[in-house]
Amino acid sequence: MTIKNKSQRSLPLAPIREGMLFPHNEVVYSFGRSQSIQAIDKAFSRNRLIFLVGQRKPTIIHPSQVDLYQIGVVARVENIIRGERDMSVFTKGLYRAKISRWQSADSISEVEIVPLEEKIVQDGETLALMKFLLEKFKQILKLGKQIDVMVSMRLMSTTDPSEFADNLAFFLNINFKERQNLLEELNVKNRLMLLAKFISREIQITEIERQIATKAQQKMNRSMREAILRERKKTIEQELHKLGSESADESGDMAELAQKLKKAKMPKEVYLKCNKELKRMAEMPSMHPERSYIRTYLEVMAELPWNKETKDQLNIKKAKKILDQDHYGLNEVKERILEYLAVMKLKNDHNKNGLASKAKNNSYKPTILCFVGPPGVGKTSVGKSIARALDRKFTRVSLGGVRDEAEIRGHRRTYVGAMPGRIIQAIRNAKTKNPVIMLDEVDKIGNDFRGDPAAALLEVLDPEQNKEFIDHYIDAPFDLSRVMFICTGNVLDTVPPALRDRLEVIRFSGYTEEEKAEIAKRYLIPKQLKNHSLTEKDVKFNPQVIRQIIRHYTREAGVRELERQIAKILRKIARRQAENKKYKRQLSLKSLYQLLGPRIYSQTLAENYNMIGMATGLAWTPTGGEILFIEVTLMPGKGNLILTGQLGDVMKESCQASLSYIRSRWQELGLKKNFFSSIDIHIHVPEGAVPKDGPSAGGAITTAIVSALTKIPVRKEVAMTGEITLRGRVLEIGGVKEKIIAAHRAGLKTIIIPKGNKKDLAKIQPSIKKDLEFKFVSHLDQALKIALTTSLPHLKSSH
Repeated sequence: MTIKNKSQRSLPLAPIREGMLFPHNEVVYSFGRSQSIQAIDKAFSRNRLIFLVGQRKPTIIHPSQVDLYQIGVVARVENIIRGERDMSVFTKGLYRAKISRWQSADSISEVEIVPLEEKIVQDGETLALMKFLLEKFKQILKLGKQIDVMVSMRLMSTTDPSEFADNLAFFLNINFKERQNLLEELNVKNRLMLLAKFISREIQITEIERQIATKAQQKMNRSMREAILRERKKTIEQELHKLGSESADESGDMAELAQKLKKAKMPKEVYLKCNKELKRMAEMPSMHPERSYIRTYLEVMAELPWNKETKDQLNIKKAKKILDQDHYGLNEVKERILEYLAVMKLKNDHNKNGLASKAKNNSYKPTILCFVGPPGVGKTSVGKSIARALDRKFTRVSLGGVRDEAEIRGHRRTYVGAMPGRIIQAIRNAKTKNPVIMLDEVDKIGNDFRGDPAAALLEVLDPEQNKEFIDHYIDAPFDLSRVMFICTGNVLDTVPPALRDRLEVIRFSGYTEEEKAEIAKRYLIPKQLKNHSLTEKDVKFNPQVIRQIIRHYTREAGVRELERQIAKILRKIARRQAENKKYKRQLSLKSLYQLLGPRIYSQTLAENYNMIGMATGLAWTPTGGEILFIEVTLMPGKGNLILTGQLGDVMKESCQASLSYIRSRWQELGLKKNFFSSIDIHIHVPEGAVPKDGPSAGGAITTAIVSALTKIPVRKEVAMTGEITLRGRVLEIGGVKEKIIAAHRAGLKTIIIPKGNKKDLAKIQPSIKKDLEFKFVSHLDQALKIALTTSLPHLKSSH
């Protein structure tokens, strides 16, 4: 179509940062930039026509030509209201136009514009679009959208598609870029299609806003209504209470809580106390902060098993069967547990038969067992087996790192976030008053300014006191005498003496290689096959492979690392199965290397030759026994003793004692009187990065020094252990079982041990004892005769 009276002309230009004007619309703009005010004044003084064009980035204060769009609107300045710093301008949009030429290359104050022709086709589709948009506009009005009345009337009365589109575009809540797109769209039908998209989005947003507002109003109304009803309820209950009616106390949640307290069958004095708290809560306002604390307290009291306990199944044969099923080895531990259960059975039988008053053991109180041993030897799992044998509930309380006494005794209810102690929580979770509670890692309890948790355990673990144990939170006596407590720890050194005195210690020693192999075969491999969705047909472990894993990929007293290595193998096999790759189902030493990589640990073996100045000792570690090589070398010097190998204070003292013993017996050893004045003696224990301490290497150190001084080799197949005195006596030591197992593993044949440790051989398996020869000594002279390849003629044969 042809636009009449709209020829190319030169007009002042004013940039618009927001709210772009459309033709047929009227807008009041506020101009504050000097160049825009000058353009308005120039237009007002001429013919009142000005060219309004959008600014690409509204943050730019002084836009240049590249910062402005090319298409804008020619508008008439109807009126001006001047302020102190800005100018309010009433404008009316006339028609679309495009910049054809800038009057100046570095100025935007005036431009030559060309009017743009619109393409308008009033066909059926255009009319349908207009009808659709009008319906949508009415829908927005129904949703409560605030609209200028004049705009609404103009929109409903117009029949011109272009004017209709521009009026609707001016009304919609769209961004500046979308407004510019509508302004630049000269095809009116396409412009209507864009508007249909925008108005549908506007309706969705309006509906969501209305829903949010409605929900917020409903929530507010509900809260107000609830508050009013609660106040009315409280007034009614108070009036009913005055009239002596019980319906007030037995209504709603209060009635339910009261019923729970009755069903708990707690002691009478405790019930009266809870009932008093319940009445106090009923009289409180609903929003009172203490109300929720009282409710939580009463719920805890109602859930505690005041009078619930499981019936013990004290069948010793069944208990033995369960222990044997769940654990291999640990014969001494099993025997002690069965003895404990047998005493429980006899005590119960006496009580049933009415002989308790006549029985001599009527004063018997439950013993608190304490399992002590290295990690991974089955302490926790033995506790679970005991609970299964007794048909009791099992619960575990980890005490490692606990430093707050309130963790044991609970927090007083006056504190925010108060809760019962771990003992009461464990009983609450078990839902019975006679569970088996395992207090794990009792040796790792700490203390600080918040109290000593170990001291709080004294009451818990004392059968004379725990019958009326008072947790600070429940603030009422609870009977713990029916609970079977089992403590676990790795060492006893850190357990306070008062607490240790209440415990009967059962020591768990490390497993032998044979025991580990059998445990892997019976328990670990089937368990991990199930965990990895594999079967025995998918992979086969032969005994040789299992022993290689134990020897070269683990170094521990327990079997946790062994289980991890087995799991690692099965993960790799599971992946090969998932990828449909071929693999050998029968594991070999070669495939073991491929699956687990190079050996992690090289097994320390006995020496191949008799050597001068080197003796083999035996050491105990938390992961089992180890053999220890002690090397001695002599060099010219001034009588210095050099010690290396990360030795502890006690071991250094053993070296000093050994040297003093040798110097005091120089004549019997065939040495010169002043042999020490012209030499330095260097004692070294290999693996210097590993700390070593303890007195049991004294015999081996002395033998190595004597060998170096006399030039007599030490027998390669002999290992020794024992503490020595300055007079040469060999004293009893600990860890004999672990040390003998280490010697057997290393291929040694003769072991020299103190005579006082002869009793400890009863704990050694016959299969190990038959491969070793034991020499019991009470004096170092006897040990030297056995260990050295050549006897010293001046030493006495016996002591």
